[in-house]
Amino acid sequence: MAQLIFMAVLICGGWMLYKRFIKDAEKLTARRKQQEKERQTGAVGTLEKDPVTGEYRVKKEEE
Repeated sequence: MAQLIFMAVLICGGWMLYKRFIKDAEKLTARRKQQEKERQTGAVGTLEKDPVTGEYRVKKEEE
């Protein structure tokens, strides 16, 4: 019985690590695409609108 519980915990842990890896890989891919797009257009950064003030500011990279 203990072996079955151990295998279940191991499989669940592996699945969680896999999902996190995929999420991080997608985030990196999106960031690279954005950087490539900015490089092609010669942009310094991406602007985003502040919903409170209505002003546009350079988007900060969150990690």
